[in-house]
Amino acid sequence: MTLKVKKQDKENTQSLVRRFQKSVQQAGILIRARKNRFHQRNKSETAQKRAALRKEELRKEYAKLKKLGKI
Repeated sequence: MTLKVKKQDKENTQSLVRRFQKSVQQAGILIRARKNRFHQRNKSETAQKRAALRKEELRKEYAKLKKLGKI
């Protein structure tokens, strides 16, 4: 979405910038840009399953080491 702000007659640059910032804020452009910046795509089902299996193995290994007194 493009946003155009033209300088009006006898308007200084500070008020032009202020007016531009206000229109950007009202349009919600910055909020959408921040959401897109930190967006993480969903993992595939196989990747989720692999991660779950790995976590379970690490839990078992940690419990085993704790019983042996190594942790």
